Amino acid sequence: KMWDMRVAAGTLQDQRGVILQEILKLQQKIVPELMELLQKRYNILRTIYYKQPIGRRILANSLELGERVVRTEINFLKKQNLIDIDTSGMTVTQEGEEIIDKLKSFIHEFKGLSEIEQLIKQHLNLKDVIVVPGDIEEDRTVLEELGKSAAKYIKGLVKDSSIVALTGGSTIKKVIDNMPKTLAHKDILVVPARGGMGKNVETQANTLTASLANKLGGSYKLLHVPDNISDAALNTILNEKSVKDVIDSLHNADILIYGVGRADKMCVRRGCSLEETDALLNKGAVGEAFGYYFNKNGEVVYSNPTIGLKDKDLKKVNFLVAVAGSRNKAEAIVATQINNRNSVLITDEGAAREIVN
Repeated sequence: KMWDMRVAAGTLQDQRGVILQEILKLQQKIVPELMELLQKRYNILRTIYYKQPIGRRILANSLELGERVVRTEINFLKKQNLIDIDTSGMTVTQEGEEIIDKLKSFIHEFKGLSEIEQLIKQHLNLKDVIVVPGDIEEDRTVLEELGKSAAKYIKGLVKDSSIVALTGGSTIKKVIDNMPKTLAHKDILVVPARGGMGKNVETQANTLTASLANKLGGSYKLLHVPDNISDAALNTILNEKSVKDVIDSLHNADILIYGVGRADKMCVRRGCSLEETDALLNKGAVGEAFGYYFNKNGEVVYSNPTIGLKDKDLKKVNFLVAVAGSRNKAEAIVATQINNRNSVLITDEGAAREIVN
């Protein structure tokens, strides 16, 4: 009976989705200007929410809209009690936040992103795909949406005794920033998937590990080791008890959260010489993830000596959650994701449409 109820509920949801798609198609044909206005107001409201308090001129520049257009829309949103305006700037009301949340699903369907998710999932052979409306290259607030969607998805994966591993990076920081505090599960352990890299402490794996553990009400272990070290130094450090303890926990991780980079950009970040970068690109490297460089067929062409998860360890992780957006990362995303059956890709519309292309 329970199974029959689940099947019936799924069928009903599918039917509602089909009906919604039909309504949207009719609206696009009969009143296309209505949908354009809806998207414009949604974008204005969302931008205010992520940049509040914000002034009208800065808002106009952010959205590349004329001040007169923005003034008209602001007056409308104010009358609808969706925003407040004071001397510090505009802020979104609680009612406005609810509207943003509800419109997100509508915009998702309107843009046909569900079909794009299924297409990418099938062709790359992934466990799941989530596409956030918008393009990070055109609107930086989409990065916030990406982090929010990823945080919501990951929160649903965590269970009692979960071991969560994560890499560093600005995108992963957005995920952790948007993770709500919860005490729903016991014995959660969070560990860094690799050592430190770069000069920005705020986006390093150790910092984000401690922050996520705090939000999940769990404990954490840290790797006080730089990411780029020689093979000789690596072998010595791996014999240290404190490091071995973290690595053992890391090898038992059931969730890995990580970012994806372009091979050429990551070479620069890792301090590669021009000759090393050229050699890597000549091997066909287009994407990088957790220290591995992949060609367009998803094959590893080079790996950095690093403390953390190895390629062979990834097959044992139940959920590999890749969070990455931007059209210029599309090829890198495909390279690092293709045929990863345990992988969940969370990306933006700009990257998704480029991946389809």
